[in-house]
Amino acid sequence: MTNILFTLPWPPPARATLRPVVPVFLPYAGCPVRCVFCAQHIQTGRGPAPLDLTLKSTRAHLLQRKARGLPPAELAFYGGTFTAQPPAALHACLDFFERAREEGLVTAFRCSTRPDAVDSRRLSLLRDAGCDMVELGVQSFHDAALAAARRGYDGGVARAATDAVLAAGLRLGVQLMPGMPGVTPEIFLRDVRLLCEQPVAVPAHAVRFYPCLVVEGAELADLWRRGEYRPWPLDQTLDTLAEAWLMALHARLPVIRMGLAPENELRAALLAGPWDPALGARVMARALLLRVRRALAAGNPKELVRLEVPRRCQGFFWGSRGELRPAWAALGLHAEPVWISENTLRIEAASPPGEAVAPFSGRKGEI
Repeated sequence: MTNILFTLPWPPPARATLRPVVPVFLPYAGCPVRCVFCAQHIQTGRGPAPLDLTLKSTRAHLLQRKARGLPPAELAFYGGTFTAQPPAALHACLDFFERAREEGLVTAFRCSTRPDAVDSRRLSLLRDAGCDMVELGVQSFHDAALAAARRGYDGGVARAATDAVLAAGLRLGVQLMPGMPGVTPEIFLRDVRLLCEQPVAVPAHAVRFYPCLVVEGAELADLWRRGEYRPWPLDQTLDTLAEAWLMALHARLPVIRMGLAPENELRAALLAGPWDPALGARVMARALLLRVRRALAAGNPKELVRLEVPRRCQGFFWGSRGELRPAWAALGLHAEPVWISENTLRIEAASPPGEAVAPFSGRKGEI
C-alpha cells in the first residue's frame, strides 16, 4: 500500500468581536405580533419588566464591571423589536447608552430587530447614537417558509433590510431558524449559502443559528399537539448545522451562537425539538468529521492511517460522550489523533495496492 498525504486548511472560526458583550433583555418590546415559535420569557429566562428597572439593573452591573477593573463592554439590546419600540422607550435606551459611554462603561451597542422594522431614518438614528451592529431576525429568506411561520414579511423584505443595514454603515448580524415551520434542511442550507457564497452573498458580519424548539406558551405548542408541526430530529439538526458551519467557516463568517442557552425555564417548558446544551460543540465535531470524509472520498484511498488536528479541536473531536468514535474507527482512526498548533488538517491515508491516488491539497480557502 502507498501512503497518501492530504493537507487541508482548518482556520480558527472567525470572531465577530473581541469586546465583551453585556446583554439587556427587552422581551416582546416593540413586537407587532407574537411569532408562532416565540415565548421569549421562557427562551431567555427573562420575563418582561419595567424598562427603568431593567436599565437600572444593567447600570449596576456595568459599575460592578468597572470596579473589578474589567474593560468597557459592548451593550446589546436583545429580545423584542428594538427599532419598533415607542419613541420614548427607544430614546430612553439610547440616552442610557450615551450616559454609560460618557462614563467609560461601554464603547458601543448592538441591537436585534425585525427586517420589516428598519428604514434609513431609524438606522441613521442608531448609527449616530453609537450603534455598531444591527442583528436582523431574518429566520429565513424563503418566501413560503416565512408565510408558513406567519412572519409578516417575505424574502424580498429580508434582503432589502440587510442591504439597508449595510448602506447605513452598520455591521450586519443575521439570525436564522433551522426547523422553523416551512424550513426544510434544503431551505436552511440555501439561506446559509445566500450569506456565504459569492457573487450573490449577503456580506454579513455574523450569523446565529437558533434551531426551532417547541416550548409551552408558544403558539407552536398547539400546532405540535395537533400534529400540524414536527420539529427536526436532533441528529438531522446536528448534521445540517455541521454542513452550514462548514460553509460559514469557508466564508470566514463568524457563527456567534448555535442554539439557546440552557436556562432553567427553558428546560422546564421544552416540549419537543432539537435542544442540547452542547449543541455547538457537537456540530463542530461533526463538521470536522465531514471534512475529513470528503477529503478521503476525493482521493479514494482505502483507509485513514494518521490524522493531525489543530489542538483547539481537542475538546470536541470525539463528540459528546465519544459518539463519533465508531465513525472515526470506520475511517481507520482507532487511536488519538496527533494534536498540533497549526491551522491545518494533515491526513495520511493508505491507498489500495496498484492504484494511483493523487495527493489532495485543498484549494486556497477551501474547507
